[in-house]
Amino acid sequence: MSRATTTLPGDPPGGRRAVAVWSIGVAVYFVAVIFRTSLGVAGLDAADRFHVNASALSTFSILQLLVYAGMQIPVGLLVDRLGTKKVLCLGAVLFTAGQLGFAFSPSYGTALASRALLGCGDAMTFISVLRLGTRWFPARRGPFVAQLAGLVGMAGNLVSTLVLARLLHGLGWTPAFAGSAVAGVVVLVLTLLFLKDHPEGHEPEPFPHQGAAYVRRQIAEAWREPGTRLGMWVHFTTQFPAMVFLLLWGLPFLVQAQGLSRATAGELLTLVVLSNMAVGLVYGQVVARHHAARLPLALGTVAATSVMWALTLAWPGAHAPMALLLALCVVLGACGPASMLGFDFARPANPPERQGTASGITNMGGFIASMTTLFAIGVLLDATGDDYSIAFSAVFVLQALGLTQILRLRTRAARRERERLVASRVETVHVPAA
Repeated sequence: MSRATTTLPGDPPGGRRAVAVWSIGVAVYFVAVIFRTSLGVAGLDAADRFHVNASALSTFSILQLLVYAGMQIPVGLLVDRLGTKKVLCLGAVLFTAGQLGFAFSPSYGTALASRALLGCGDAMTFISVLRLGTRWFPARRGPFVAQLAGLVGMAGNLVSTLVLARLLHGLGWTPAFAGSAVAGVVVLVLTLLFLKDHPEGHEPEPFPHQGAAYVRRQIAEAWREPGTRLGMWVHFTTQFPAMVFLLLWGLPFLVQAQGLSRATAGELLTLVVLSNMAVGLVYGQVVARHHAARLPLALGTVAATSVMWALTLAWPGAHAPMALLLALCVVLGACGPASMLGFDFARPANPPERQGTASGITNMGGFIASMTTLFAIGVLLDATGDDYSIAFSAVFVLQALGLTQILRLRTRAARRERERLVASRVETVHVPAA
């Protein structure tokens, strides 16, 4: 697909102002990711603080992701109806309150409630940022802008692994988590003062909202599109191996199963994040120039991830060699950028007024897979006496399920996208000159 085919009448102009406004939205997402992944570097500390086992520890992340996934369609509907600014502001309030609550939680129950509140606020950020990108940048820049947003989010993960981990071990639990909550207040103020939903002259056309009937129609029409469902399953299959590793189980796996020090394990987690950022730039540029590369990139990432986990878990020695662990972390870094490709299937399948809803459905995929795998690993660890090889084998089951659905939907989605492309070309040809 050439760039010309994705240039539509009435496209936003982009430019410096677009970058400035979009950067504010991305800053909110950046802070949300810091808070989301903060437990990944504090998992062992949380187990000691709240005196819980592996299953109970995984419940922190499972509940957070359960709330996140459950909020995706409601948030998509809210973004379509209320606009980006209001939803981002609400999200910043909620995830900041959740981080503060986690800092001062005296018990396991209150800590769980805080993570649920954090997950609710976090759920409102990424879809809003995607919508902001479509409102401020031309359609042809969509894949690159989306990948860049994901890259900035991974930079938030980098802050967790490098900065928050040191604050946690230097200052202690409450000062580290409470101090990080200040960043939430900062981005909330910036959003209130400077963020705008769309450039002047590019206001969306009024769309009638009719209560429950509107909600049902939005969801049904978005789901009916094969591209939306394909996007969800691409997101489902590609995102969760890295998410599970970074969010909770990577550090315990590297320390307890592989015999590494916490410092070395932290460096490997950092490698995953750095790889993610590098691969995200590459994937974004490739897809922007060669739209047909979406599916090969996604499937290639799934295959590479499966191979690296199989080699690591089946290694005959007590511990996998460092070279293999390094390669595993580099490959896991491609999971985040590959999951972003899911939105590149859903975006062209839906009109502008349904973008938020379709993005919400797509974004549910990876988080449902992550939640399921987090729970499975925790249960299997307790059942097998901390046998990480058996516990992490749950990754292959979820990948097989997702891969089956991707292969089933790919032909229908491609055919439907070609039909839409032909229709858009006809409309462009018949647009009268200004």
